[in-house]
Amino acid sequence: MKPYPHLYVIGLTGNIGCGKSAVVAMLVELGAAVRDADQVTRQIMDVGQPAYEAIVRAFGPEVLQAPAGPLDRTVLGRIVFGDLAKLRQLEAIVHPATRAAIHSWLAELDRAADHSTAHKVAVVDAIKLIESGWPHFCDTVWVVRCDPAQQLQRLVEQRGMARADAQQRIAAQSPQEAKLAVADIVINNSGPLDETKQQVQAAWNAIMIGR
Repeated sequence: MKPYPHLYVIGLTGNIGCGKSAVVAMLVELGAAVRDADQVTRQIMDVGQPAYEAIVRAFGPEVLQAPAGPLDRTVLGRIVFGDLAKLRQLEAIVHPATRAAIHSWLAELDRAADHSTAHKVAVVDAIKLIESGWPHFCDTVWVVRCDPAQQLQRLVEQRGMARADAQQRIAAQSPQEAKLAVADIVINNSGPLDETKQQVQAAWNAIMIGR
């Protein structure tokens, strides 16, 4: 039985720099409700939130902007993206709380969809979608991809990352091919946005016909 029977749930993933945010904007425009796992993770890492104290205990006060203050995400990022074991340690802290928050959102949306025609398509937007077991709860998995050289270029030119930092972030993620292997829909975002939009619209139309 579907865990959220009144929703069609899209699991959306793709590695950093591949253009997931552009696809999200297109899906919102088409009428989908979207939850960004990264945004949820940032919220649960705020002072007083579920993951904050555990992160400070695990990584020490050097990851704080000030004593008892917010996390310095830049410092924390450099620590974990340079050490796979520390990255896994951080993920073990934040992933359960992130999953719980997203499941709560889906359940609330499912209850609302039972009495309304609004937002019957929900999107879970997560880089770690596959690693976190989300496909089990999704009706379909979409993967946004682009050429690797373009991925690096976007991080450097659009996000202002140093080339070495960008390469480190890319290397810390699972290979793009691993995501593509489990995709139901692949959105190739290597070309102009108009081409990406055509792909998204076609996949959306297939959902609407099926419903």
